[in-house]
Parts: sequence; structure tokens; C-alpha cells
Amino acid sequence: MRSVFQSEYRSQYGPKYQNQTNFRGITGKALFRFGRQTAPLGVAAAIGVLFYASGIPRVQRDILQKIPVIGGYFVKEVNPADSPF
Repeated sequence: MRSVFQSEYRSQYGPKYQNQTNFRGITGKALFRFGRQTAPLGVAAAIGVLFYASGIPRVQRDILQKIPVIGGYFVKEVNPADSPF
């Protein structure tokens, strides 16, 4: 009978197996693949929320006006004739 502390025999000509690191069964490769597949959905959801909330002045000033190409579209200038001062 084999001792508990004795390792099993491995031939020097056989394959070199190693344990793959994981966290609760999720490997790094699986996590990277999941992130790569779900990233476009997250980007689409974020863009949808931004344009849904584009009517809010705070969102216009803090976020949308700082976008390089379309930021000028969200700048609201008051006509001097309409200004009470």
C-alpha cells in the first residue's frame, strides 16, 4: 500500500501536467472570454442611458459637452435679446 506522503510515479517521458489556477472554478481564460463577449453590451447600454438622460442639464454640462465630436451640439447659448440682464 502506498504511503500518504509518497507522490505517484511520473515518467520523465510522459506529459507534464500542471494545475490551472482558478477562483472557485473560474479560470482567467474563461473570465477574459466572458468580459470580451459582454463588453459591447455594456457599451451599448451606457450610450443608451446617456442619450436617454441627455435632456437633463447637469448631464449635458458634465458629460455630453466634453465629448470631442458631438459636444458642441449640447451647448445651449441664450440669445442676448432673451436675457433679462
